[in-house]
Amino acid sequence: MIQNRPAGQGGGRAAFACRPERSRGRRFAEPDSTTRNAFQRDRDRIIHSTAFRRLKHKTQVFVQPDGDHFRTRLTHSLEVAQIARSVGRVLGVDEDLVEALALAHDLGHPPFGHAGEEALDQVLRPYGGFDHNEQAIIIVTRLEARYALFDGLNLTWEMLEGMVKHNGPLPREGRVVPPAIAAYDREFPLDLASHASAEAQVAALADDIAYHCHDIDDGVRAGLFAPEDLDGVPLVGEALAAVRRAYGAIETTRLIHEAVRRMIDAMVRDVVAMTLANARGIESAAEVRALGRPLVAFSPAMAKANLDLKSFLYANMYQHASIVDTREGAKRLVRDLFGWYVADPALLPPDWRQRAAAGDEADRARIVKDYVAGMTDNFALREHAKIGGKATLLQ
Repeated sequence: MIQNRPAGQGGGRAAFACRPERSRGRRFAEPDSTTRNAFQRDRDRIIHSTAFRRLKHKTQVFVQPDGDHFRTRLTHSLEVAQIARSVGRVLGVDEDLVEALALAHDLGHPPFGHAGEEALDQVLRPYGGFDHNEQAIIIVTRLEARYALFDGLNLTWEMLEGMVKHNGPLPREGRVVPPAIAAYDREFPLDLASHASAEAQVAALADDIAYHCHDIDDGVRAGLFAPEDLDGVPLVGEALAAVRRAYGAIETTRLIHEAVRRMIDAMVRDVVAMTLANARGIESAAEVRALGRPLVAFSPAMAKANLDLKSFLYANMYQHASIVDTREGAKRLVRDLFGWYVADPALLPPDWRQRAAAGDEADRARIVKDYVAGMTDNFALREHAKIGGKATLLQ
């Protein structure tokens, strides 16, 4: 039983874990593999997908030309997967499903991070807007057209459910279910009104841990703030103080690395302890989905510290003048590309051009959206320069 496994020591499979041999299956039936279980195959299909490779050249916070050492969507996804798998191992949930969900969580992001998403959402408002989670489902169920017998990656029900609901049941926050998710759910029901599996919840919190902790590293590296500016911020200030007590005055790179690893450790230990407490009496994955609240969670104190850290990063990093200027340039670039392709589909590659010409105005907008959202930062910059004659974001 999970409640008998001390936090931090690992152990056997939790009663509430998903089990590959009990998977609800794939939309299109396939023979079982003799060497891998269902969730291992999901993970491998994500890793070998075109969309996953493109994450190498998609922005996390800093546009790639800004430097070689800042995180991209790919390196961020790998860091999320490492944290998620570590948490999943201690909790006794399925590590392969956790890892697959972590690796897939950013597949739907367009070029230039949240700036690209905001630009696409703006130009697509007449057609339902843009949502990166919806786009991820479009990618793995349709756009990854690689297999002979079906479009998409034909992932398991548990994988698709986790991708759709890792942030909670749908709809949420008064919004309708994104159209592509609603349409797919009608064909292959994903139980949208329930919570997702423990594995999906682990991947979602690992994303928060990786994002906030590693943005501290990138923010200092970029010179947006100094270690001293972090001393009063909960969690990170405590970590910095612990490093200074242990090692005295050390160079900034070592100081920040030692602090960040302590932050990650503290957050991981907190979520493990809180989840183990929440899991008392939970005997199946079905009970996790029906619980009515997240099973995997921070303690109230850690959740508050995480929000305070997010507020600091928002004010001092995401809203920093240099980041805002680049973000506004990126928005203009994405809006330009979308407008040019919609106005003249002949600018699209042949296969995309044919699809855009075959539908009505709404169909054309959605096809152009899929094309632009799949671009890397580098490709978008090159296309913008080729079509519009502007080579940088800020011109």
